[in-house]
Amino acid sequence: MALPDSIQNLIAQFNKLPGIGQKTAERFVFYLLKQPKSEIDEFVKSLNGLKNNIKICSECFDFSETSPCSICRNSQRDKSIICAVAQGPDVIALEKTSEYNGVYHVLNGLINQIEGIGPEKLRVKELINRLKKNGVKEVILALDATMEGETTAMYLIKEIKPLNIKITRLARGLPMGSDIEYADEITLSSALKGRREI
Repeated sequence: MALPDSIQNLIAQFNKLPGIGQKTAERFVFYLLKQPKSEIDEFVKSLNGLKNNIKICSECFDFSETSPCSICRNSQRDKSIICAVAQGPDVIALEKTSEYNGVYHVLNGLINQIEGIGPEKLRVKELINRLKKNGVKEVILALDATMEGETTAMYLIKEIKPLNIKITRLARGLPMGSDIEYADEITLSSALKGRREI
């Protein structure tokens, strides 16, 4: 028996999400079918709010409801230290440590030549422009301990070195091959405290 088009279409939409296979997508849809209409309406409202209310911060390029974001607007943050991260979830992970009081720069990915992602597709130019005009004293490279993270770090070091700004990296409390987003607060806290100059 073929499923109704409405069910098949929603399964196909869930199936597009990273890490969601066919069975999980089906489970989501059949779960939603059992929920009251008010719950579905709230779910749809949240999805719409995602696109209607979320902006990209004009300074750090993280997702926010305001631009500049609350971190960039915060006068208590040390604007002389910028922590470069690959994605927005890395900011969330580092903020949970309560060890860092500077600002961030979201690169929007990592260099990955196999997937056709070169430095020109990242927000490297924007980072260099921030470093040139904002009196920055230190850049922390908080990138994944993967081949792509290492490649990106080496490229950034080459670009930043001529500016005579201190460059540090997170200490190797993070195991090779791990993503910052999934590291626990203790590991990230140790990595931040033990960063070293390059």
